[in-house]
Amino acid sequence: MQGKSEEGRIRLNKFLSRSGICSRRRADELIAAGRVSLDGRVVSQMGLRVHPETDRVSVDGKPVAAPREDSSSHVYLALHKPAHVVTTLSDPQNRTTILHLLPASLREKRILPAGRLDYLSEGLLLLSTDGNFLNRVTHPSYHLPKEYRIKIKGGLTGKKLKSLQKGMVLEGDLELAPVGVKVMKSSGKGTHWLQLTLQQGINRQVRRMCNQLNWEVLRLIRTAQGPVELGDLQPRACRHLTRNEIRGLLREPEV
Repeated sequence: MQGKSEEGRIRLNKFLSRSGICSRRRADELIAAGRVSLDGRVVSQMGLRVHPETDRVSVDGKPVAAPREDSSSHVYLALHKPAHVVTTLSDPQNRTTILHLLPASLREKRILPAGRLDYLSEGLLLLSTDGNFLNRVTHPSYHLPKEYRIKIKGGLTGKKLKSLQKGMVLEGDLELAPVGVKVMKSSGKGTHWLQLTLQQGINRQVRRMCNQLNWEVLRLIRTAQGPVELGDLQPRACRHLTRNEIRGLLREPEV
């Protein structure tokens, strides 16, 4: 970083605060704990100055969107991610990324996803240039329900459904909150369509639950997140969120 022009640079703790991640004091604590990275390298220097538009800042490995002075310039999107697309802005294996799906006018903006959908999963993905929005939507305290439709292959018993509804315990003694379950359709070939409503954001939670229940996941589609529904949005297409949807996503945390 030394030797570069200081024009337009701000202190790293101010960058994190203005991005909605935390207070400046808490930002200093995160830096001291080695949880903040700049361009892929852990930051050790307190008082470091960064450029909001060109430097890549991450906290716990998650990219932080640059703060913007004018909130009206922010972009809030719902994207229908197809399977075989990675939820990143670039990929070393040259696979299709979510950035490839966006209109050319949006590709130059610092737009980031709110959470992830894995490579084979489909459906609703929220994106924004607003760091405060991204931080709040993904924070566990907000408990925004997420709805999925999944096609599985395997035995569908009442015992297995009840284990989901009561709250499973995954490997490593990870306790899950109860999951809403509805059987949508079953075929004579041992396949079933289920609707699941989750209150948590555990990494790959749906697939891990299904694996523990000896179900093969044939398709996994996120259909809603909080007040935002996938609806008839076509694969690879995106739309701007409405003002009411944004307000619904930013509701106050439960006490």
